[in-house]
Amino acid sequence: MKFYIFPGAAALALGACSVDPTPLPSVADQQAVSNASVSSPIQYQNPLAGYTYRAPTGPRDWRSVNEEQTEGN
Repeated sequence: MKFYIFPGAAALALGACSVDPTPLPSVADQQAVSNASVSSPIQYQNPLAGYTYRAPTGPRDWRSVNEEQTEGN
């Protein structure tokens, strides 16, 4: 446990002696000007537009269903 105290104290001491970091730039100057002619208007698209309801037709014989779905048909 005593082994970890010295590297931790050394890291804190070296961090305290470091040069102050450069300040962050002003973000307001870097933001792009929003121009309505450049951006395209957002149009609503219904996520269920191509949906067609397929109700179950009832139980059928599985052999005839498999034969209908084979590659030969």
